[in-house]
Amino acid sequence: MTQASLPWLGPETFHALLLAEHPLLDVRAPMEFQKGSIPGACNLPLLEDDERERVGRCYKQQGHDAAVALGHKLVSGATREARIEAWYRWAKENPEGLLFCFRGGQRSQITQRWLAEAGAVVPGLSGGYKALRQHLLAIIDRESPRLPWRVVGGRTGVGKTRFLDTLPRALDLEGLAVHRGSAFGPKATPQPTPINFENALAVALLRLAQAPGGIAIEDESRAIGRLSVPEPLAEAMKAAPLYLLEADLEARVDLTFEEYITDGLADHLAAYGEGAGFDAFAIYLRGALGKIERRLGGARYQTLLFVLNEALDDQAQGGEGLLHRVWIETLLTDYYDPMYDYQLEKKQDRVVFSGTWDALREALLPELEP
Repeated sequence: MTQASLPWLGPETFHALLLAEHPLLDVRAPMEFQKGSIPGACNLPLLEDDERERVGRCYKQQGHDAAVALGHKLVSGATREARIEAWYRWAKENPEGLLFCFRGGQRSQITQRWLAEAGAVVPGLSGGYKALRQHLLAIIDRESPRLPWRVVGGRTGVGKTRFLDTLPRALDLEGLAVHRGSAFGPKATPQPTPINFENALAVALLRLAQAPGGIAIEDESRAIGRLSVPEPLAEAMKAAPLYLLEADLEARVDLTFEEYITDGLADHLAAYGEGAGFDAFAIYLRGALGKIERRLGGARYQTLLFVLNEALDDQAQGGEGLLHRVWIETLLTDYYDPMYDYQLEKKQDRVVFSGTWDALREALLPELEP
């Protein structure tokens, strides 16, 4: 089978392949893949990072033909056979798979041709990752202002994210960003790169746009950890109707304790192991409190730090660390609530409903139906 006869899919097919969740093989170098790729893509590179660097340097110094020759020299013999075997295995496991490199150029073509020679025909994507990335950014620009958003707000600890999880149509921005808003809480899992966050967001928007009806989304600031909500979506959220979830202080403390302490400790233990995990958890909590020392004021900060350390000592000795509830309640009432009240004053004209879990759900569900 000649290169010209091998199948290629153009940008007009990108919507359909993203919606169908076709398996994708990214043959770019690992460094390129780590910066950003398509959600769910598998990275089996034609050239490893050092090989790609050598080929690129050769291209600058000696030109195209010399760079191609070096590439074939670097990926030859047993190395070539091992890479073809990995691609072939992936192709057989993913019969509807597609492959791409950065621009749909030589790396895709070489991979596709070697695969075909081994007995597996895998379509390539014209324009490669660059075209796919532009397509995804266009989805964010186009769909963000068009989709009928219903913003869900509320004080820290009312359970906004959990509430959204119960709704039939919702976008979990914090889930996509792997970040739960607060300076505290589970954080051992790193956030995605900005590119991967945007790509995953675009795919989510594309899927939501396929059906009518409103879409619930949590009231977020532009920054989610070290990531930023794209401007088109941030502006659309600012203009959308606002629904407020309410809960009493005791329930908020309960939920915050579960998220900050129970889940936070479990997250660190899973990431670092039993002993190191607790130490990392303790360091993280102290560091998070230290980040807001200036806003708390020196005296209040020292008081909360003392209680936090007492609670950690209790946990280290096998206790439940219930003293955490003391500093958590103060944090909610003296730190988060005043900020919430200040921000809410600017949004009062957008508030269309305020109520507890069941009441808010009853008010929102008709808005989310087709």
